Amino acid sequence: MTADTATREDPLALEKQVCFALVVAGRSVLGVYRPILEEFGLTHPQYLVMLALWEQSPRSAKELSSLLQLDPGTLSPMLKRLAAAGLITRGRNTTDERRLDIELTDTGRSLRDRALSVPPTVMQRLGMSEEQLRDLHAALTAVITAANTTEELR
Repeated sequence: MTADTATREDPLALEKQVCFALVVAGRSVLGVYRPILEEFGLTHPQYLVMLALWEQSPRSAKELSSLLQLDPGTLSPMLKRLAAAGLITRGRNTTDERRLDIELTDTGRSLRDRALSVPPTVMQRLGMSEEQLRDLHAALTAVITAANTTEELR
């Protein structure tokens, strides 16, 4: 049996593992985003926060944490940096002081127009069509749903 045959038959072969493919794909895609987002002064996690706020602003910190699936300890310093950059404001909700509202500034809102170039640039750099990326997104969303369902059953 050759090494190649053994690998094809081995259920523990590294290149057969979904977890390995997801990790490598994630790192690789983030590597594509990094130089694009640097032009905006954003990290990828900060970009995700901005995407959520471009959809709806204000949002509560708790809502952002849930939506982005980030724990508050990770989200909080990111929000502080975005506020220091003048892209968002953070303030207590006037009707519920326990709620921290995150809102886009005019600068943060105007950044959206420039950010419209990000998706087509990423698509071009990946050499993938919109349809391929849409199919990939659907498959990954199914994986996320399945993993979350499995986790809930524990």
